[in-house]
Amino acid sequence: MDKVRSAERWIAKALEGAKAPCFTCSFQAEDVVVLNLLLKARPDIPVLFLDTGYHFPEVYAYRDELQRRLGFRLVNLTPELSREEQEARFGRLYETAPDRCCELRKVRPLFQALRGYDTWFTGLRREQSPTRAHLKPLEEARLPTGEVLTKVSPLYDWTLKEVFAYLAVADLPLLPLYEEGYLSIGCAPCTAKPLDPSDPRSGRWAGKGKLECGIHLHPKEG
Repeated sequence: MDKVRSAERWIAKALEGAKAPCFTCSFQAEDVVVLNLLLKARPDIPVLFLDTGYHFPEVYAYRDELQRRLGFRLVNLTPELSREEQEARFGRLYETAPDRCCELRKVRPLFQALRGYDTWFTGLRREQSPTRAHLKPLEEARLPTGEVLTKVSPLYDWTLKEVFAYLAVADLPLLPLYEEGYLSIGCAPCTAKPLDPSDPRSGRWAGKGKLECGIHLHPKEG
């Protein structure tokens, strides 16, 4: 499969100059493909999981199943406030201010953790969203502190069909939520089945036009 060889080449190229690589993994299908490919090249790579406290129970169970099966180095990143503490202080931000909720539970914990790495692997694909249509396999990611990482998206030009085909050949299980009709899976309160079958992310954030949580948007130099 040409796409697999291409992804392997991008991974090898990025790892050549990497002193401290990491991979952010939500355990959606494309992330599991990248995880499998990365573990062949760098078995000890840290796998960062944003544990927001709002994930579907199926996601936690699947994460743990894959960790037992593949034996990767899992690093759970948690927000400063627990889910209960945040709701006691601010109410249900995922309903009233979803951008603020994502900032507290995803963006801040991740950007703080990324300061310890120089190369960041992701499972992003161009097909996922209009905001990712011009995604490149290698890009710069600038943190709010000004620190710059190499951001690597080896599946940038893959389709979802190709993702599923790889997992089938590799005999890797899918997150069970796909079988229920979900195609883009984030925190449970902000994830529904696609409103538009041709747009996997149309079920995210109640289809209100929010397409990104913020971790893949970086400040530009002024």
